[in-house]
Amino acid sequence: MQVNEQIPEALTLRVEAAVAWFNESSDATGSTFRATGILDADLALQGFEELKLILCGGDRCEQRTFRVTGDSPNFLVEQADPMPADPGKPQAELDPPPGARLGWLDRIMAQHAFVVLVFYRGFW
Repeated sequence: MQVNEQIPEALTLRVEAAVAWFNESSDATGSTFRATGILDADLALQGFEELKLILCGGDRCEQRTFRVTGDSPNFLVEQADPMPADPGKPQAELDPPPGARLGWLDRIMAQHAFVVLVFYRGFW
């Protein structure tokens, strides 16, 4: 599984539709999310309908999988089933790419005298 921080231009409209759908869902809990990465972009570029995105908003980042069908601007977006856990790979592989929380960290550092970050076996 490969994470790209840059969304390929050919997928931009599909990714924007998925992000807009997620931001209107109850899972967004009032935060506005943006795509900070995509997993396995090559598969999506080959015509697969599923987009595996890293979404960041508020003070959290999540990996979500969407099924995006149809043509722009009338995409049909659904949240795909959660990815099955692969016992051969630790879940930490799905963490957002480096830099995804830089904006969050800058905001928090400006609000407090110090900040404690805890990393445990690749999880954050």
